[in-house]
Amino acid sequence: MKEKLEQLSAEAESALVAAKDKDEVMKVRTRFLGRKGSISLQVRQLGTLPKEERPSAGQLINQIKSKLEQDIDQRLIFLNELEKQKELKGETLDITLPGRRLAIGKKHPITQVTNEITDIFTAMGFEIAEGPEVELDFYNFEALNIPRDHPARDMHDTFYISEEVLLRTHTSPVQIRTMEKLKPPVSIISPGKSYRCDSDVSHTPMFHQVEGFMVGEDISFSHLKGVLTIFAHRMFGEDSAIRFRPSFFPFTEPSAEIDIQCVICKGGGCRVCSGSGWLEILGSGMVHPAVFKTVGYDPQQVSGFAFGMGIERIAMLKYGIDDIRLFFENDVRFLQQF
Repeated sequence: MKEKLEQLSAEAESALVAAKDKDEVMKVRTRFLGRKGSISLQVRQLGTLPKEERPSAGQLINQIKSKLEQDIDQRLIFLNELEKQKELKGETLDITLPGRRLAIGKKHPITQVTNEITDIFTAMGFEIAEGPEVELDFYNFEALNIPRDHPARDMHDTFYISEEVLLRTHTSPVQIRTMEKLKPPVSIISPGKSYRCDSDVSHTPMFHQVEGFMVGEDISFSHLKGVLTIFAHRMFGEDSAIRFRPSFFPFTEPSAEIDIQCVICKGGGCRVCSGSGWLEILGSGMVHPAVFKTVGYDPQQVSGFAFGMGIERIAMLKYGIDDIRLFFENDVRFLQQF
């Protein structure tokens, strides 16, 4: 039996050295160490040997099996390393090539301007409030002193969902919803999306607005002028000339529009400002007593001012953009400039 075992051991070692991959190694294991393997079958022959030879034969079988298991493991490690080296050679990394810069995304100019406006007003003590974009006619018009027969409704070009439900035409409904919940003093801004049936170089069906208001005791037009002057100077520069021009809005009385000196011609007159030297940036005014009555405020006890501006318009003036549609085309060449 000893000669037979030594012969099988030599055959196994020879087959193992010849194995070129893991599958062939596993076949060698099965051939010699499997349940019906050549070496495993020798264990069954131990019973045919004389008693005095069995211990030494059993010990020899165990030694051969143990050594073959170790050699199989070593062969698998060797083949794995060989395969890894082959893969590495096939995926050579040339470290002499220049690095590739990753394209870093930037915030959209509308987002940048919205954040800047928000930072200016929150630094003055205003809080941020939000409201639904799908709004009730009551909050969008009637509560703001714009009844159904009011001609100001024609200026809004409204998207109606039903007779009572619409897409808000401005963010001013947030003013009403906020005053319904809070008692004065209240100071909030409400940036968000608005919708109107309009589309050209200066208008889009969806646009962004910031509505703001301050309500409390003894709030005057002087407070309005002070807050909005600070805003204009921080947004467009301390040297920007501004003016307040009388206007009309149903929900404020008195009302005023605010102009800044044309950022293109610096007041000299150009196509952008239609030769006037001035550009309108927002509308404002003292909150109408009828609006206070709607929300349960006593107009004899409180007063306040409100203002609203289009964020796209502010961005166009700030960056010298002459077509509002550029903000929504998502042309990377345009966006990379910001």
